[in-house]
Amino acid sequence: MTIHRIRLKDLDAAFIEQLRAESKGDDVEVAIWLPGKPDPAALPENAFWEIIELLDWEQGKADEVIRPAVTHLSQLSASAIQAFQDWLSEKLYMLDGEQYAAHCGENAYRGPGHPFSADEFLYARCNVVAQGKGFFEKVLNNPEAMPKDLSFEALLRIASQAYKMKTGASFDYQPAYIIETFANSRGWPNSNFIENLLS
Repeated sequence: MTIHRIRLKDLDAAFIEQLRAESKGDDVEVAIWLPGKPDPAALPENAFWEIIELLDWEQGKADEVIRPAVTHLSQLSASAIQAFQDWLSEKLYMLDGEQYAAHCGENAYRGPGHPFSADEFLYARCNVVAQGKGFFEKVLNNPEAMPKDLSFEALLRIASQAYKMKTGASFDYQPAYIIETFANSRGWPNSNFIENLLS
């Protein structure tokens, strides 16, 4: 597999011809990632945080914790459900960085070559967002406040469950930001997201 990295402004006809020549006529797919923006007209940011506040931490099981948020979101429009997922992706992307990963407990990032679970760090970022706007902003501004060894993967299911409840269909939607660990190049200046994704 060959990976090319090129700035959009440098993508021209000559580069495309070079790709065609390298592919030798094979059926090759090119992926371009362009971060989007959440649509505040579909769901304002404060409404996103209000839905997060509906999480019922009195419940024991994760699906019970998210149920009030799922139910409320399912009563909104399909575009609002998509916007919720966009806002969530933005928040998770903002926390995707080495400075946060270095303070998340047992799974803390200690540099290349050391054991580190990208999935566990994603779930740790979910926990930060699930604690609400105030806590999210506290951690965002102070990476050392990152909770140790806490995760909340269920946060990732809110939009898909709400969409299923509303429409009966699966939620096939690519959010505004890539939420996988290492996607935020500013947060991981010495890491290559594509190489990490493929390894």
